[in-house]
Amino acid sequence: WDNFDGEGVGADAVAVSDSSPGNNSMYYTLPSMVDGLAVNASYKPRGTGRSSATGYSATYTGVEGLSVSYGVTDVEGGTALTSGDQTVMKASYAYGPVTVGYSNSDYDYGTANGSDDQETTSYNISYMVSDAISISYGTEEISNGQSGKIDAEYDGFKASYTSGGMTVSAAILDAENTTHTTASAEDMEYWSLGLSFAF
Repeated sequence: WDNFDGEGVGADAVAVSDSSPGNNSMYYTLPSMVDGLAVNASYKPRGTGRSSATGYSATYTGVEGLSVSYGVTDVEGGTALTSGDQTVMKASYAYGPVTVGYSNSDYDYGTANGSDDQETTSYNISYMVSDAISISYGTEEISNGQSGKIDAEYDGFKASYTSGGMTVSAAILDAENTTHTTASAEDMEYWSLGLSFAF
């Protein structure tokens, strides 16, 4: 989605919601309990117009090629109608030259009409054709909890070729309904071509 942030429809382009830990937050990494398991916790103190917030996450990498993460945190505002939580999960698995990934972010915020609720779901697959050539494809969908809003959809294809110190890269990207409506100005696509040298 970030490839289109601010493009075409300007500041109205959809953005991904997050819990914004903010200043004065504290983070703690727990000691290893099980091989391949990392656990973290966070605490954001009470501030003006909001309650304190806590969160935690866990990542498991105990199987070769596999990484699985889960995290949840409070999202606190000044009233019960402006508080909620955010839950994020993701997984990736690499097998030989192929890597597949999935992620989901569920931002549940207590506004009356659901306008701040958002769910973002992403998939991607990449393939190392050889030591020099790689290709990847990804797709993402962002839904809004407000009635009548259309899902924003993104997908893209990327490829790169490396020879010595030179890398050629290309991308074709497409976006639809970038501010959750069907206006024609919200459908965009572009391509890019890059060349870099390492000396």
